Amino acid sequence: MKVKNYFLITLLLSTVFTTGFAKILQSPQTVYRVYLKGESLGLISSKVELENYIDKKEIEIKEKYGVDKVYTPTDLDIIKEITYYDEVIPVNKIYNKIKDISPFTISGYQITIKGIDTQDMEGKTIKGQSQNIYVLDKKVFIDSIDNTVKAFIKEDDFDAFANKTQAEIIDTGTLIENIYIENKITIKKANVPVNETIYLDKETLSQYLLFGTTSPQQTYTVQAGDTIEDVAFNNKISTEEFLIANPNLTSSKSLLYSGQQVTLGILKPQINIIEEDHVVKNEEENYTTVTEEDPNQYTTYSQVKQAGVKGENRVTQKIQKVNGETIRIAKVASETIREPVQEIIVKGTKPVGYQGYGNVVPTRGEFGWPATCSTISSGFGWRWGTLHDGIDIAGCGYGSNIFAAQSGTVVVSAKKPGYYPGGYGDNGEYIIIDHHNGYYTIYAHMCPGCRVVSAGDEVQKGQVIGAMGMTGAASGPHLHFGIWYGYPYYGGRAYNAMNFY
Repeated sequence: MKVKNYFLITLLLSTVFTTGFAKILQSPQTVYRVYLKGESLGLISSKVELENYIDKKEIEIKEKYGVDKVYTPTDLDIIKEITYYDEVIPVNKIYNKIKDISPFTISGYQITIKGIDTQDMEGKTIKGQSQNIYVLDKKVFIDSIDNTVKAFIKEDDFDAFANKTQAEIIDTGTLIENIYIENKITIKKANVPVNETIYLDKETLSQYLLFGTTSPQQTYTVQAGDTIEDVAFNNKISTEEFLIANPNLTSSKSLLYSGQQVTLGILKPQINIIEEDHVVKNEEENYTTVTEEDPNQYTTYSQVKQAGVKGENRVTQKIQKVNGETIRIAKVASETIREPVQEIIVKGTKPVGYQGYGNVVPTRGEFGWPATCSTISSGFGWRWGTLHDGIDIAGCGYGSNIFAAQSGTVVVSAKKPGYYPGGYGDNGEYIIIDHHNGYYTIYAHMCPGCRVVSAGDEVQKGQVIGAMGMTGAASGPHLHFGIWYGYPYYGGRAYNAMNFY
C-alpha cells in the first residue's frame, strides 16, 4: 500500500508541475473549459460570467446594429469539466484572447440561396454556387424579394396575379399563370458573426439581389438629345437594365433632360424569378416568294408579277421568362384568320455580264421575314454585359421553315461548334448568306440535319434554306437572325435587323 501511495503522490506532483503549479483541491469543482477553433484557451469558473462580460464590453457592436445583446463566436465551445485543480482564468483574459481571433455574434437570420445548375456548350453540368445572406429582421429579406420580383414584373400585373384579379382573355391578351423563385431558399434563426455582411434595410439587399454588389453603380450625366435607348446601348446595357436601375423612369419613351443624373448598372441577379404566361395574340404569317425565269429579259430585269400579302393567325402560346428575359415560347394552338398570298417575281436570265446583286444599301422593306412567325423573344442589344448581335424569333414551332431574307450566295452552311471569337455564343447549326452588297445575314440554331442549302448555292429571297431548332446555346426552339455589314464576327458590324423591316 505504501508503494502504491508513493507512486500516486509522484503522479499527482508530476501533473501539478506540468499544469503550471496549479493548486490541488481536497474536493472536485465544476469548471468550464473554453475552446476556440478546437483549441483550449483555459478554464473559467462560470460560462454565464463570460457571456455576460462579452455582452457588457461590446457596446460598439450594439450601437452599430441596434441590438440589445452580443453573443460568443460561432466557433467557440464552452464545455463543463470536473477537476481537483484550481486552474481557472479570469474571464477578462479569455475575452482578450477571443476578440483578436474570432468575431462575436448577434441574433439574426441566415438565408441560404441554393445555386442553379447550368450546362456549358458541351452539355457538361456546371454546379450552381450557393450562398448565405444575413439579416436581423426576416421582413427585410421578404421585402427585398418583393422589390426584386417587381423589378422584372410590372407591379400592377404582379398584384393582379397575387390577388387573383387578372382580366380574362376574351379575344387576345396575356394571363400570368405562375410566378415563383427557381432557387431553393431556406431561412433559419442563427447567431450571425459581425464580420459577415448583415443587411439592415431592404433597399441595400434589393440592390445586391439585382446587381450582385452593394457598391455604388456608375452614373451618367444626360446630354442634350439623349434618349434612354441611346444611353443604354452606348453604355453596354439593355433598356430593361436601365429602367430597373432608374425606377423613376417608367418606360423607354420617358423623356430625359440635359444635366440629369441617371444610374447605369449591369444586372447580375442572385435569384431566378420565373414568370409563366398564357398568351393569345394575332400574329402575321409571312408570305413565300417564288421566282419565275424569263429568258427574253436581261439578268438585270426584275418585276413583281403578284404582290405578296401577309396572312394572319390567332396564336396561343405558353411563354416562360427568367428575370424578365423570355427563354422559351411554345405554340399550343393556331387558328387561321387570313391566308397569306404568295409573292411572284419575274427575273430575266439573258446574260449581260456579271452584275452582282446590286450595290444599293438595303432599305426598310427590302429584306423578307426569315420565319413563319413574328414573335421576338429577345431583341438586338446589350443584356447582362454581353451584346446580343441579332434578334431571336420564336413561337413558330420546332422544324418550321426558315427563309432567305434576301437573294445571295450561301457562304457557310455548317454544324456546331460554329462558335466565333467575340460572338454571342454557340450558334449550333447555322447558315450565312452573302448578299453581294456588303451585307450578310446569319441564321442560327437550326435543327439537326435541317439545312437544305450548302456553301456555294445561290438562293433567292423567300427560298426555304432550313428549319427552326435549338442546337447550340439555345434553351428552346428559336431562330437567331442577324444582319451584318461585312463578314459576321470577323471585321463585320452587326445591325438591329428590325431597322430593316
